[in-house]
Parts: sequence; C-alpha cells; structure tokens
Amino acid sequence: MKAERNKTIDMTLEEGQKYLKRCRDLRDTEDTGILRAVNKTIIGDNLKVLPLLKKRSVDLLIADPPYNINKDFTGNRFKKISPGLYREYTREWLAATLPLLKDTASVYVCCDWESSAVIAEVLGEYLHIRNRITWQREKGRGALRNWKNGMEDIWFATVSDKYTFNLDAVKIRRRVMAPYKENGKPKDWEESGNGRYRDTCPSNFWDDISVPYWSMPENTAHPTQKPEKLIAKLILASSNEGDVVLDPFLGAGTTSVTAKKLNRKYIGIEQNPQYCVWAEKRLEMADEDPSVQGFSDGVFWERNTAAEQKRKNRNS
Repeated sequence: MKAERNKTIDMTLEEGQKYLKRCRDLRDTEDTGILRAVNKTIIGDNLKVLPLLKKRSVDLLIADPPYNINKDFTGNRFKKISPGLYREYTREWLAATLPLLKDTASVYVCCDWESSAVIAEVLGEYLHIRNRITWQREKGRGALRNWKNGMEDIWFATVSDKYTFNLDAVKIRRRVMAPYKENGKPKDWEESGNGRYRDTCPSNFWDDISVPYWSMPENTAHPTQKPEKLIAKLILASSNEGDVVLDPFLGAGTTSVTAKKLNRKYIGIEQNPQYCVWAEKRLEMADEDPSVQGFSDGVFWERNTAAEQKRKNRNS
C-alpha cells in the first residue's frame, strides 16, 4: 500500500488496459501508408515506426535515448556497448528521424557525461550544433572511487540557420540579493508579494530543476524519468503553439504531456507497453491540471522559491 501522499503512477498493464487501447501501433496506417500519429502515443520500435510518419512535418525533436550504461527499463534491458557501437546506434535512430524534420526544426538530445561526446560527434555530422546545456540532477548515488554524477547534458542543434528561439518565453525569475536603485527607483528588478526579483536570460547551465519524486503528481515508476520543467524549457524556447513535437524515446510520456500542457501537438513513440500506459494516464491528468511545476506567470522560478513552494504545497 502506498502512503496517502505518494502520487507515483505505477499501475500495471492489466490495470491500465483502457489507456493501452488509446495508443496506436504499426497497423494504424492510412491508405497513403502514413501512420496516424499526431497527438498519439505509438507502441513500437522507433526504427520501424519513424519511416511511416509524415515527412517534413516535425517542428521540434526531443530525444532521450538509453544512455550507454547497463539499465533495466522495467523488463527491457539496455546493455552497455562499445563507444563505436553506440555511435552507430545513434546514427541509426537519428538518420531515421531526419526526413521528418522541417528545415526550420530544432533538435535536443539528452545524454550523460560518458555518451555526450559520441552524441555531439554524430549530431555534428547531420546538423548545426548550437549549444550544450548542462543541468544539475540533484539525485544520484555517491561513488567510493569517483565523483558522484550530479549533471547531465542536452545537446541543442538545428537543421538550418533559420529556427525558432523564443527567449522571452524561457526567462528565469531570480531573487535579488543586493537591490540596486538609481534615482530612488529599482534598476533592473521589481518588487511583488513574492519579494524582489529580476527576470534574467537563461544560460546553458540549469540549476533550478527538481527531479520528480514520490509526492509529485508527474512522478512515475520509470527509472530515468525527465522532469516536466526541464522539457518545458526546450518546448517553449524552440517551438510555437500548434507546432509538432516528436519524441522517439517517449518513456513515461514527459515530452508528450508537457507539449500538451503548452498547447503543442505531440507524437510519442515507445516500445514498452507499460510506459505507454503511464504516458496515457498522465495525458489524461493534463486535461484537469495543465500546470508545470516551477513554471508560472510566464517565467521559470528558481528551485525552492516562494512561488514554487506554494505550487508544491497545492500539489501535495
């Protein structure tokens, strides 16, 4: 029995049959041979599904492939391979997505420190690399003979030099510790019921992300679930309302759920039916609560600020 405040989504396949029925598979193709995929969760191997999707239809690709480590994804085990084989694996799935991307599309690929160099190398073969984002993952186990892994990377690339980047949509609201005034008026800061703050341009280091935990409604039993706040930054910066966001490694559904909450269209591909059930459950929950933890009033709040704490309390 779970504690009353434990909101983790972990229903079994048997319990989630109604959600499984909402998903698509390779049989759901139209007469044109194109898979009906927009605003759907597709069950299947992405290398088989991707060729059936509409060409030049995707505005934003967000990919979170298995990192090159030994990991059990609820029965589907990924075994660590050589850097060379992981490079070929990356080329294979990336090449399958490229025909789907518009000329104005952006691409984000998540990775750990060990696979980061391989990801960057392969992305550079096909796309224009714009930046490497590093975000602080405050969870993680310590190590006796090495430094604890507390960071992960996200590589940002584009198909061409023409792409979307909505700077004002991803500014961070930071508390002002030394409020400077000019002629008696605040300089570059404001004051509200939540204190003194400044909306700042985001850098490529993010230290304001909370990894989902048991009392958060977005949390699932997926072992490597990405936070909605993290994905929301990518979606808001690199797409507009009504754009199509593709995630070929959907997992428990964070990209699709966040896209829906932010009024984008989504396509999610996941080979594990268990994760598809959790994704569809979360998509249903998004109809009732479209909020993203840590994002309100059109800005992202620092971790543990008053506004974010209020939101946590409402969700607890």
